Amino acid sequence: MTVPGSPSRRTFLAAALGSACTALLTGCDALSKTQWFPKLLETGEHLNRTAQRLLTSRKSMAQEFSEADLSPEFRSNGTDYPEDPAYRALAANQFADWALRVDGLVNRPSDFSLARLRGMRSRTQITRHDCVEGWSAIGKWTGVPLSEVLAVVQPQPRARYVVFYCADIMDDGARYYESVDLDDAYHPQTILAYALNGRTLPIANGAPLRVRIERQLGYKMAKYVMRIELVETFKTVADGQGGYWEDRGYEWYAGI
Repeated sequence: MTVPGSPSRRTFLAAALGSACTALLTGCDALSKTQWFPKLLETGEHLNRTAQRLLTSRKSMAQEFSEADLSPEFRSNGTDYPEDPAYRALAANQFADWALRVDGLVNRPSDFSLARLRGMRSRTQITRHDCVEGWSAIGKWTGVPLSEVLAVVQPQPRARYVVFYCADIMDDGARYYESVDLDDAYHPQTILAYALNGRTLPIANGAPLRVRIERQLGYKMAKYVMRIELVETFKTVADGQGGYWEDRGYEWYAGI
């Protein structure tokens, strides 16, 4: 496996991004309401993504580990049990009635039950999760490559981004969502995970399904995924910036 960055670099970047985002969110509220400041941030992020793509291949693989490297516990990041009543009803029935809806700019909108997803080609990978809160953990994830699901629904030529809608309702009442471009969507390590460390994915870690985008920071790896939509622009997502935290100042591309 090729390694795009050392663990120490990943940890430093996670901590640095967390500090930067905290400062941004606490000190720049007035600036965010101006016309020029959001445009400046958007330009800077575009330059950052351009530099990243010049320095590292988007097809390179995140480091994978052995079972001897597994963390004793893989802690829950963010919510550990969504309060959404519909989600809790599904959980009470062990997600027997749950289905993932995939639609948007696709030729074949489809619903995927857990049984259907588990019956598709799977991938298992042991990778490191780096959170902007400053902690890391190594876990063994099993799931279906997102590319397999996309092959079924057949994205249209206009599709540029994959948006993940989640059951998690945040403290401010907004529902969690995230997104990646098609480069990351088709990456072999981007999977829709339904198992952690050889067992059914726990609710605290995102059951019944979470996305793993191994070359990005933890907030990109949405939990409790309920629907996936392919879009051309984020203007179709209530004029959002491509993710819950991105709408509040985080960078959209959190690649390492």
